[in-house]
Amino acid sequence: MPAPRTDAKLLAVSDLHVAYPENRAIVEGLKPLAPGDWLLVAGDIGERLTDITWTLRLLAERFERVVWVPGNHELWARPGEPDGLRGVARYEHLVGICRELGVITPEDDYPLWEGAGGPVRIVPLFLLYDYTFLPEGHDTKESALAYAHSTGVVCTDEYVLHPDPYPTRDAWCRARVELTERRLADLDDDVPLVFVNHYPLVREPTDVLRYPEFAQWCGTTATRDWHRRYPTAAMIYGHLHIPRVTWYDGVRFEEVSLGYPREWQPRPGVRRLLREVLPESS
Repeated sequence: MPAPRTDAKLLAVSDLHVAYPENRAIVEGLKPLAPGDWLLVAGDIGERLTDITWTLRLLAERFERVVWVPGNHELWARPGEPDGLRGVARYEHLVGICRELGVITPEDDYPLWEGAGGPVRIVPLFLLYDYTFLPEGHDTKESALAYAHSTGVVCTDEYVLHPDPYPTRDAWCRARVELTERRLADLDDDVPLVFVNHYPLVREPTDVLRYPEFAQWCGTTATRDWHRRYPTAAMIYGHLHIPRVTWYDGVRFEEVSLGYPREWQPRPGVRRLLREVLPESS
């Protein structure tokens, strides 16, 4: 096997939402910055299996390696979908598509990045959320959901993200957290980790949401100490559609989303969409 290129970059993006023609055009133009670049895709490519497959195939043909984690949109099972897949069956079908394309998923061995900023181990996560990011004044899931419904700020997941065969989305989340903790405990070296998840591992990034009641669909408190418990080089996430860098306990967290056209089009200036995960200045 040839030695890894030391000038190759580890890049990341999320929330491409390619059903929008404006976003699809941007994705068609995505290319590596240098030969050997890897790309981390932190979920929400789209809802339709055809769109997800098209995007992952395009990216896998252009980048040395692509690592994908699911967002909530990939798991949506809308009425009339020809496949009829939902819950775990839909997720497993997506993993199968990725394996056909050579794309790494949360079900695969954690790959080692040895290019610029490495070595680091990439840890793609599929954890969902469990309604523990409660809005102020609420101390139960039931109260928080009732409040969200009263304000009209309710995630579409409540209607189209089915947890089958788990009884609830939070039960599915708990199972995924337990599975992932077992895998992390089995790591037998001190190589720093780059966590990739659709949702932030800590709650603080949701503090800037315009509608704080939406935070309950944005992660789980079960992961609040992972960036301290494990040797973490960086944490990459999306979902919030608020691209920015924040730091918690000395660990760099970066939200890397594109978002919807109505969100990114008004932003002033030019921002490089593909974010460098291990920048030299960090």
